[in-house]
Amino acid sequence: MKFSKMFIPTTKETPNDATLPSHRFLIRGGFISAQGAGLYNFMPLGKIVLEKIRNIVKEELDNAECNEVQLGFVTPMELWDASGRSAKMGPEMVRLKDRKGNDFVLSPTNEEAMVELVKNRITSYKDLPVNLYQINTKFRDEARPRFGLMRGREFLMKDGYSFHASHEDMMREFDLMEETYKKIFTRLGLEFRVVEADSGAIGGTGSKEFMVLADSGEDTIVVCKGCEYGANIEAAIREKRDVKSEKIELDTKKVLTENLTSIDEVSDFLGVKPSQTIKAVIKKAIYEDGEKVVVFFVRGDDELEETKAANTVNALELIDADEEDIKEAGLVAGYVGPFGLDEGVEFVIDNELKDETVMVCGANEEDYHHTGMDLSGLENLKYGDLTAVQEGDKCSCCGGELHYTKGIEAGHIFQLGTVYSQPLDAKFLDANGKAQPFIMGTYGIGVSRLVAAVIEQNHDEKGCIWSRATAPYSVNIIISNAKKEEELNAGVQIYEELKSAGVEVILDDRVNARFGFKMSDFELIGFPYAVLVGKKLQEGSVEIVDRKTLEKTEVPLSEVSKHILALLG
Repeated sequence: MKFSKMFIPTTKETPNDATLPSHRFLIRGGFISAQGAGLYNFMPLGKIVLEKIRNIVKEELDNAECNEVQLGFVTPMELWDASGRSAKMGPEMVRLKDRKGNDFVLSPTNEEAMVELVKNRITSYKDLPVNLYQINTKFRDEARPRFGLMRGREFLMKDGYSFHASHEDMMREFDLMEETYKKIFTRLGLEFRVVEADSGAIGGTGSKEFMVLADSGEDTIVVCKGCEYGANIEAAIREKRDVKSEKIELDTKKVLTENLTSIDEVSDFLGVKPSQTIKAVIKKAIYEDGEKVVVFFVRGDDELEETKAANTVNALELIDADEEDIKEAGLVAGYVGPFGLDEGVEFVIDNELKDETVMVCGANEEDYHHTGMDLSGLENLKYGDLTAVQEGDKCSCCGGELHYTKGIEAGHIFQLGTVYSQPLDAKFLDANGKAQPFIMGTYGIGVSRLVAAVIEQNHDEKGCIWSRATAPYSVNIIISNAKKEEELNAGVQIYEELKSAGVEVILDDRVNARFGFKMSDFELIGFPYAVLVGKKLQEGSVEIVDRKTLEKTEVPLSEVSKHILALLG
């Protein structure tokens, strides 16, 4: 392709709302254009990159014997009502009526629609398993669309769904999809980590996220320095802390702690470490049909992980309880403990506090705390994993040190079980002729988000640095002065040779653009290599520029094609 024939509207202007490098450079490089809040058009270069990523995703899924389909972008609301998700999805799901008053939604995901596709079409275990996927448009009405393609409202997504006769077979496919996704991200040239994750609104019993590592990532992930363990902060676990050496002996009694409501104040007053105290975190749990105050107890120097906590009480979300909420629940802020709570108060205790002794906690009475308390004496308690893993905690797999890093969620796979097949009455006949709900898995990749993720991981202050697999063109031949016949002919010669060799090449033959402007476009757009046809031509050579390092190598004109082919492997 020739630059003079392509629509590549590069610009020096940066959008006011562009805070991430990918947002800035994709707009400035002429890859995408904003059409509205969270809505983007893909221009020619952007479309090439998008299709390259899409093709890699498709190739690997087809190799894994998945079947591609395409579902309607608009789906009937009745499917969402049947699964119970019409309320759970909230305002992110756009609802609409047709001229006859029928209710529909713009698909934010397609579990229900895919179940409906399979329902009554696969009726026997003999026809299982099957894995169906699509690469199609989705829409989620984000409250605050931002970061360009990272958090848009309309996006291209690969969503796949597998159907099985047994849990064991679903796990086999789940593992196969994990390996398939690893191949996809490796082919894209990305540094990534597979991490344990929370299943969120999709549901199911287990899930894993594929995180592209980048400093600008929205998600905090916990990784181990000693092994491959990784988890989203919302799902991370650690080896139980050993705090025995930090404890001092305390008599079991009620102590006056007037106006002392924080863990640090109480610890200092009693001469103990925060790890010997129990912290009460009071939240309001939100449900589809109402809300209620719940108390979560964690060790004094730990922090509550709210997603974990919400899962222990099956809440949609947790919000802070205000003073009025706390009073109505009969709680005394700053002095709440697990001993002697009113029967009507729901509470959960962190797993690591189970059977702990000699602990300090609130006495459920203003200005008083209990000391020397033994949790093993309490009965019928509800325990759960409530703690946010901290940097420096020990890995539960190998004992190594855990630390934080940032990641961009680019893929997510789920073990669904019968979460959707059961309510939608999608069944098959097993080997005994008995009707059973399908056991399902679901697997997603943010295809358009990956366009941005590549740049978040690969850029400098000048612009994009595309990986080989995602670059719109591998080589940019820059003619310093296209008005000079000798330079133009040499550039065209190299261009034709590389095209004949199967190289994806673009020729910057613009007559009215200066050399400096062409170089700036090369650096901004991020083609892996440039061939500079200019002053060196008088000596029978040209320069090859590596975009990643910006290093120049002088090469004889007769050996350019050979040199480029060697670089491209």
